[in-house]
Amino acid sequence: MSQTTPIAIVQMCATADVTANLETTRELSDAAANAGARVVFLPEAFAYIGSDRDRQPWLENLPAGGPILETCREIAQAHRVDIVAGGFPERAGDNRSYNTCIHIDPNGVLAARYRKIHLFDVDLADGTRLLESKATVPGVEAVTTRMPFGTLGLSVCYDVRFPALYQDLVDAGSIALTIPSAFTKTTGQDHWHVLLRARAIECQAYVIAPAQHGAHGHRNRQSFGHALVVDPWGRIVAECDDGDGFAIASIDPAEVERVRRELPSLANRRTWH
Repeated sequence: MSQTTPIAIVQMCATADVTANLETTRELSDAAANAGARVVFLPEAFAYIGSDRDRQPWLENLPAGGPILETCREIAQAHRVDIVAGGFPERAGDNRSYNTCIHIDPNGVLAARYRKIHLFDVDLADGTRLLESKATVPGVEAVTTRMPFGTLGLSVCYDVRFPALYQDLVDAGSIALTIPSAFTKTTGQDHWHVLLRARAIECQAYVIAPAQHGAHGHRNRQSFGHALVVDPWGRIVAECDDGDGFAIASIDPAEVERVRRELPSLANRRTWH
């Protein structure tokens, strides 16, 4: 039965040093679990941010995995928690990868994987140039998974700008949506909070957004930070300060039910031509 569940959002600053990134991931996840979280959410690219060429040796086949997946499994099993890891580097063939959001259950089992559908190809005014499609294959399926609080819809970062995906996830039963991100500083300072709160309000669902922060040491790339959780009324109920850390929030399925009953916008949707 679904129940109110304490969860944690992790905020960190990954670089090209995978070993150091995984140590940080483990430390923050351990601390979050020890603080009472039953589900720990990791940001996009938690294991690596750097050049596409240097990322090649770290791509992992799923479900077999390698050191990155094993780290997630060890954390989940050690604390008996669910791990939702955004931006997992899943090998796709022809020297490319999927940008995959995975769910590891408390037994260390790969319970779900979502391959990012919308890829971030952009030239920003601050000189940041990102061409995700050069090394990444897009996914084609919306994915949900089961959590102690109920159904969770999976997505990754740039997906947040495409609301139809989240409507599909809600139609599939989601009461919470995760958006693990490495949102750029340039766009984040104007769009991050607005987009996340909009998705929560229109879907009448919790939005859970772990995030990268700071300078990553690669091509002037900087992330905005502000990992946060938004409730189904659109209120921010948890948010990380600057720097590495985590924040705890409770996901309450009864609150989703209340909001959807008192303001039945989902039930009132119409189709048109």
